[in-house]
Parts: sequence; C-alpha cells; structure tokens
Amino acid sequence: MMESLFYIAAVVALSATILALTRANAAHALIYLIVSLLAVAVLFFLLGAPFAAALEILIYAGAIMVLFVFVIMMLNLGEAGEESERKGLHPRNWIIPGIMTALLFMELVYALEQVPALTSGVAVSPKEVGIMLFGPYVLAVELASMLLMAGLVGAYHLGRRFNVRNVGSN
Repeated sequence: MMESLFYIAAVVALSATILALTRANAAHALIYLIVSLLAVAVLFFLLGAPFAAALEILIYAGAIMVLFVFVIMMLNLGEAGEESERKGLHPRNWIIPGIMTALLFMELVYALEQVPALTSGVAVSPKEVGIMLFGPYVLAVELASMLLMAGLVGAYHLGRRFNVRNVGSN
C-alpha cells in the first residue's frame, strides 16, 4: 500500500512540475510549483525522512514561494497584468491544483496513521543532521553553495542585460 502512495505522489510531483513549466502565466506556474514541492515533501515522508519533509515545506514551499509571489507582485505589469490576473482568479483555474493538493493531503493523513511502518524508528535531531552536513558531507554542501552562487550571479547578469536593452529601446 505504501508503495502505491509513493507512486501517486511521484505522479503528482511530475505532472505538477510539467504544468508549472508549461504555464504562460507566472502566478499559475507558481501554484503548480508549490503543489510539486508539497508532493516532494510527501515523498520524503514516505521514504522515512520526516525532518527533510518538514524542511521541504517550511523552506521551499513556504519561504521561497512567498518570495516568488512578492517578485510577481513587484513586477506590476500595469492594467494589462491586472486584467490577466482577474481572469486567472476564475475558479476553474484552481480545479487541477486543488485536486492534486487534496490527493496529497489524503495520502499524508493515511501515511501519518501508519508512522511506525514508515520510519526506521531512529529519531534524528536537527543537530545530528547539521553535524553530518558539515562533517563528512562538507564538500557536497560547499559545492552546492557554489552552484547556487553561480546561478545567482548568472541571473543577475542576464537580468541586467535585459533591463539595459529595454531601457535603451524606450
């Protein structure tokens, strides 16, 4: 039974990610991305890593997505953007993400009832996770931070070049 829950959550994660990549409206893509991140959190929980699932929800689905929402709001696309957002608030646009989220919620409720069967039974504290990350796995953590920094610098330069072209054409 737990294996089928894993596959359902994986299908939800994949389909929500594909839908996030194919949406033209940034707000709709963001909603699908949040559903995808919630599905990944369910996958972590089903694999016996409740701490990683909680971090996935708090950091990615919570904090980073709020940052994305603020960026979309700060873009302020004018009246054309406001009209597009009004159309986006139509209830039919919320059906698919709502169904996916409800499915994940039902999976999580069922999985929480089966907690002893899902975990290894060994509690791991955040301190132990930190000691492992900055002990034997410090090279992987540093490589990931350098990769993120390179992405940040690249995004800055691409955005700066785009803004310079747009300002020069006006």
